[in-house]
Amino acid sequence: MSVAATPVRVLTVVQLIPALRAGGAERSVLEVGQALVQAGHRSVVISAGGRMTAQLEAEGSEHITLDIGRKSLSTLVKLGRLRHLLRELKPDVVHVRSRLPAWMGWWAIRGLSPRPHFITTVHGLNSPGSYSAIMLRGERIVVVSQTVRDYLISHYQTLDIARIRIIPRGIDPEVFPYGHRPDEAWQKAFFTEFPSLAGAPLLTLPARGTRLKGHHDAIELVAELKQRGIETRLLLLGVIEAGRADYVRELQGLIHARGIAGQVVLTAPREDVRDIYPMSSLILQLSNKPEAFGRTVVEALSLCRPVLGYAHGGVGELLAELYPAGRVPPGDRERLVERAAELLRVAPPIPPLQRYRLIDMQRAALALYEEVAA
Repeated sequence: MSVAATPVRVLTVVQLIPALRAGGAERSVLEVGQALVQAGHRSVVISAGGRMTAQLEAEGSEHITLDIGRKSLSTLVKLGRLRHLLRELKPDVVHVRSRLPAWMGWWAIRGLSPRPHFITTVHGLNSPGSYSAIMLRGERIVVVSQTVRDYLISHYQTLDIARIRIIPRGIDPEVFPYGHRPDEAWQKAFFTEFPSLAGAPLLTLPARGTRLKGHHDAIELVAELKQRGIETRLLLLGVIEAGRADYVRELQGLIHARGIAGQVVLTAPREDVRDIYPMSSLILQLSNKPEAFGRTVVEALSLCRPVLGYAHGGVGELLAELYPAGRVPPGDRERLVERAAELLRVAPPIPPLQRYRLIDMQRAALALYEEVAA
């Protein structure tokens, strides 16, 4: 999909984010940068860098390495450098996507003439308070879901609601095509690498290695299904990460204690999720705290795969709209097992997505930049 067009006015947009290693906010930076370039604008990103930098630059954006997201007093020393960069770049818009870079950006643009427009995107349900309140200083405050909008309004009574814009994250249907199935060579390689995942319905929980993501509930789900005579396999996709060794050992201990060691596989993050999802009978989204959006829900449904998740936050919002059969009250493990058994038996049909497409998000972002810079 392309958002290419001849701009009425060429804009320079600078996005500030801590780093470009992984994550939803980081992916949005790349996607918006790509849209800017395709539309004939100049896209610049300032961050500490990371593995996503190469893709960013290959798609036409510029990257300037400056660590403005490290929570340390040493970061403040970089304020002068950031102000100097912005003075040279002369951006029309500075778009910040995280709290510390937002504070750095806010201070850096003070005294600049002309002063760039300041936009914030709230990607998460941050703890309310003076530190997080910097995200409310944008001329426009972008939120990724109705859940985030409601959260901000409930915690900041003086917030000017008129400045809020809901721009959900989106997926590219060409990357996650409806009804996609991986070819036989990929399937053979996958089950050669993970032979224990063959022979029963596969449940996949795609999530980084943190306790908030519900890995324990997924393990208990497989164990409870087994007790009911329902054999399944579980892939904890992305749980193995640097610095998470103790957590992984904790999960492995629970897996052995529940007697399902031969049914569960833990992996590092992988790039072939669009092939893994179609091999899965259920995609799980079991975060024990509300999330701002829930991109994996949209990815899975775009591929025509059923999703089972806790009905709170952005995940609950998406499931209510797109796949109500997959909703379970948060933390209700008994209902989780019952609903999993129902969906494994007969899953309701999934229509092609008509919303939450990447091009919708990109067009909305471009329109917002053009609106504030007009």
